[in-house]
Amino acid sequence: MLKTLATVAGCVLAVAAASAQQLSHSPDTGFHDGFEGATAGPFNDADAARFLAQATFGPTATEIAYLRAFGYQGWLDLQFTAPASTQVSYLTWVQGLPADNDVTDDTRLQIWTINSVGTPDPSRVGYPSNAPTDQLRQRVAFALSEIFVVSNSNGTLDYEPWALASFYDLLTADAFGNYRNLLEDVTRHPAMAIFLSMIQNQKADPGQNIHPDENYAREVLQLFSIGLNWLNSDGTPMLSNGQPIPTYNQAVVRGFAAVFTGWDWDSTGCGDTSGYCCDEDTYFYCGPDNQDDVRWRKPMLPVEAYHESVADKQLLNYTNVALANGVLHAGNAQTELTLALDNIFHHPNVGPFIATRLIQRLVTSNPSSGYVQRVAGIFDDDGSAQHVRGNLKAVVRAILLDDEARYGPWRSPDTFGKLREPLLKATHLWRAMEALSTSGRIDTLNSYPGSEELYGQAPLRSPTVFNFFKPDFRPAGELATRGLYAPEAQILSDTTAISTPSNYYYYVFCYYTASSACYYSDDPATLQMNEARDYALAASNPAQLIDKYNLLFLSGQMSPFMRSVLVTRLSALTAGDFGADLGRVRVQHALYLIMNSPEYSIQK
Repeated sequence: MLKTLATVAGCVLAVAAASAQQLSHSPDTGFHDGFEGATAGPFNDADAARFLAQATFGPTATEIAYLRAFGYQGWLDLQFTAPASTQVSYLTWVQGLPADNDVTDDTRLQIWTINSVGTPDPSRVGYPSNAPTDQLRQRVAFALSEIFVVSNSNGTLDYEPWALASFYDLLTADAFGNYRNLLEDVTRHPAMAIFLSMIQNQKADPGQNIHPDENYAREVLQLFSIGLNWLNSDGTPMLSNGQPIPTYNQAVVRGFAAVFTGWDWDSTGCGDTSGYCCDEDTYFYCGPDNQDDVRWRKPMLPVEAYHESVADKQLLNYTNVALANGVLHAGNAQTELTLALDNIFHHPNVGPFIATRLIQRLVTSNPSSGYVQRVAGIFDDDGSAQHVRGNLKAVVRAILLDDEARYGPWRSPDTFGKLREPLLKATHLWRAMEALSTSGRIDTLNSYPGSEELYGQAPLRSPTVFNFFKPDFRPAGELATRGLYAPEAQILSDTTAISTPSNYYYYVFCYYTASSACYYSDDPATLQMNEARDYALAASNPAQLIDKYNLLFLSGQMSPFMRSVLVTRLSALTAGDFGADLGRVRVQHALYLIMNSPEYSIQK
């Protein structure tokens, strides 16, 4: 009997597959270049959803309607002025609770999730009607956190949630500011100084075998600003005799390392009249005593006794460099820091370097040289009357409104797009399905999108300064053969390939409003999705349900083949089998299959 049923089922699936194979695996290829130009949109809900997939942590029906009402330009203007949602205050609020007030790095992930998903924040005035509204700022801050990397992988920072929360708040505050200010803020933040060993970096003392630490000097050049090799204005490598041209050498690294000496905790007001708890002329202060010590959040200050102020420093030497031959003459710590960061900021590589990194994080892994050049041009000169260099607000606008961002899937269907980051898949699911916890808090062990062990990533938990994945990673096979990048594929391991779908199973089949289906389902701090919103539609018209999810999850780009398979699957789930639960079961099957589908996995 079982053999017969298996044979019949196999025949049915074979017929269905044969029928489905006649349908296209590609999305609609209709006309998408409007006469009004990309910036005049969006002209339909699908365009709005695709824009929001790039500019936020995931589209919602409400945000799609909001964007349609204001247009791209109006929506961006509103987002640029929306109040910034921060993290430090949440940690302090949790610490002051009468119970369950232990503050760890998981507490920091709670507020990251609240701000990113946009759920009401119980630590702020107005709860529960105070959901964060700064989606674009939060999304850009996350992108910046994968460029200017600080991580709890450092043994000290693993136990310093206030330091990490403060660093992320810095990225949030500077997301729409000027790159030059961001560069200095990052350089002087204690979390970065601990992570890349700049704090208490000392001038050379050969007698004691002390040499300036080169760690931050290398990474600020290689990863945060100019890269290893010279770039053309369009991001392509500049070559000499067919070989890339290095942007700096060991002498430059030593020069910057010497600049980055003599910086220490800001201990102003801690009791000593000199402004430091210890004698600033003889030794460094040992650091904050507690996790919530304000010194974890205050920019470092110079201690001249430890600054290399005698010898000149060789910095970057390039055309029109403000320093003659790139040589920085000896001065005090702050003066040298200012001139050294200016030396980096004005390097011609910074525009195409930062443009490429941000485009990759928001829009596509393989931007055309023209796309990079246009955005880099805005970095070099924002087009205002003041001709501002490094205006990140203008850069973000240029990235999102570029013709390639808006029309890329139809102009370059086989190269445009990016593999979705596992973390962004989870936030997308929760936002689209209106997830909430009953307490307002979000338990990282229950409903947080896993950890770096399960997903390969978590905010400010990169294993190294090189981020969770490298921007030039090429998986073996066709992508490598064609010279294409797929950075996010670097964390697609055997482990994450299994653990990610398993976690989505729990989110979809366990964690929904009023559920007690699984352990932790009804915990007050578990994010529960509003699946009931779609039960009636699923029960009455599974095709319309798939169309709704096509918009919310695939921005209207679901192929006819995929749509047919999903509608067929949901239609096979009947009231005879599931009774009053039919709507719920269909919603859950649709969500689980979409979240794990190849088509959804690529953001187009």
